[in-house]
Amino acid sequence: MQTLQELGEAVAVRRKQLGLKQGDVAAMAGITAESLSRFERGRTAEFGARKLLAVLAVLGAELGVIAQGQDGNLDELRQERAQTSTNRTGAA
Repeated sequence: MQTLQELGEAVAVRRKQLGLKQGDVAAMAGITAESLSRFERGRTAEFGARKLLAVLAVLGAELGVIAQGQDGNLDELRQERAQTSTNRTGAA
């Protein structure tokens, strides 16, 4: 994720996966439902770290820092490792 909008969209996806309503998540996180709604829709210029961490805690999620170019899902990483191993054994 590179933008606040993408982060908001990811939070919305997680909330929906859990079957939670915006109002319920907002109340548990101690923020307004309108603030969460604007964040999820990418309609806010900023969303404070405390608010974000509170929302993530309610959703059972956490924020991870990944160096650019190092993202990918576990299956992609496994495939890359397998290809590297195959290339090493095939080149010998």
